[in-house]
Amino acid sequence: MKHEYVMTDEDHKKLLAACQPVVFIAPGGNFPSTPQENANAAWVDLGKKMGFDPFTVQMIPGCSDKHFTAEPN
Repeated sequence: MKHEYVMTDEDHKKLLAACQPVVFIAPGGNFPSTPQENANAAWVDLGKKMGFDPFTVQMIPGCSDKHFTAEPN
């Protein structure tokens, strides 16, 4: 059963920053992670912090983008 969660302003800023495009410079064939990979990692970190499965997150229509539901761990 999903529960409702509300992230802090600080967590929200970290998540938005993780979604930003990254500079693509690949010296020696080392490619940076994509914005999607960064966002996924930010959700995983937030899930560990708040105790939910990051792969079950759904935003709540009509609420701010800090509110979401997810399956608790």
